[in-house]
Amino acid sequence: MAEAAGQATTNRKTGSPWVGRSIPRVEDSALLTGNGRFIDDLGIRPGTLHAAFLRSPHAHADIASIDLSSAKQAPGVVAILVGEDVKALTSSLVVGVKAPVECWPIAIGRVRYVGEPVAIVVASDRYLAEDAVDLIDVGYEVKPAVVDPVHALAPGAPVLHDGFPGNVASDRTFRYGEPEQAFASAPHRISIDVRYPRNSCTPIETYGVVAEYEPGEDAYDVLANFQGPFSIHAVLSRALKVPGNRLRLRTPPDSGGSFGVKQGVFPYIVLVAAAARAAGRPVKWIEDRLEHLTASVSATNRAITLAAAVDHDGRILALDWDQVEDCGAHLRAPEPATLYRMHGNLNGAYDIHHLKVRNRVVVTNKTPTGLNRGFGGPQVYFALERLVQRISVELGLDPLDVITRNLVPADAFPYRTASGALLDSGN
Repeated sequence: MAEAAGQATTNRKTGSPWVGRSIPRVEDSALLTGNGRFIDDLGIRPGTLHAAFLRSPHAHADIASIDLSSAKQAPGVVAILVGEDVKALTSSLVVGVKAPVECWPIAIGRVRYVGEPVAIVVASDRYLAEDAVDLIDVGYEVKPAVVDPVHALAPGAPVLHDGFPGNVASDRTFRYGEPEQAFASAPHRISIDVRYPRNSCTPIETYGVVAEYEPGEDAYDVLANFQGPFSIHAVLSRALKVPGNRLRLRTPPDSGGSFGVKQGVFPYIVLVAAAARAAGRPVKWIEDRLEHLTASVSATNRAITLAAAVDHDGRILALDWDQVEDCGAHLRAPEPATLYRMHGNLNGAYDIHHLKVRNRVVVTNKTPTGLNRGFGGPQVYFALERLVQRISVELGLDPLDVITRNLVPADAFPYRTASGALLDSGN
């Protein structure tokens, strides 16, 4: 890793460093002259239809009835799909834990967050599709909602999924070194409680999907604007019930930003592809700004209790992490990746040899979570650095002294952390 990093910062042809040089940006000309090719700039096949979604106004409710009769008679409408229609054409999305829970990209029998799709209308243009959405009459039986991850654990809290008893999707514990012994012998135990909030990046370009189904081949061709198509290809082919070689997943030449958030487009790929199959024609959907602000993915919020075993001079001997991760209404791939991405480096930049960890993943009546810039890192490092600051306050020490006293020594690299990560270099 260290060698590869060194090569990456050096021009292999000349041997001169890249750092400090002005490198020509080959993409600027097209973007600055308005010739970028984003998903909504690209041409579509004649006869392509357009989709619009009916979304839940409630955080938690049973769907008592759906009347589509008026919407089906609306001008330009070709097809309307609700939960059972999508279920007949697709398979449940992959759930990232072992639990008897299905995860669909549309509400089936119950809505669990504001903005959850309830129906998808396909019409000759977006305007007519949205007009028909307004004609769908849904009867809801509103249920109590829970939006705080700690409250979701409480006895008597509203339960979102029968397969997640007490709203707990996963509860795992880990132990590295001898944390109990370190805490028992340390002169100080210092702890903090941290509530890390949700946060979101909001790219200029929203989600977009153009999907086509070829019945003769039982194959799909999909254009979508998440730049990591290979990472979700297997998830999507499974959901669409076709082998991987019968799903072509393409991306536009240019992207109007993502910061990880566009990973959350993949449930809509399933929905729009299913709609294309039902309608027998290509279907296009471009998310509007209100839809994105209402229902796109955010970073997870997390409730953390973090304790340290500390000696008199502020040296951290052990850490005890208790993390409650809020993944929203559904546990969608790759979650709970946000919680586990930093698992190998729960010690941060510090030389700490003993760790005790409890990770609980819960569901709440909020939008499902996904990737968001630096996913998993801020939640860990914010709590850890606040703890280091608290140690300096409680022991009356200089904060910088506490930091430097605990840092991994410069001559210790490559450094293997207690929970398994390899830090190849650093000072």
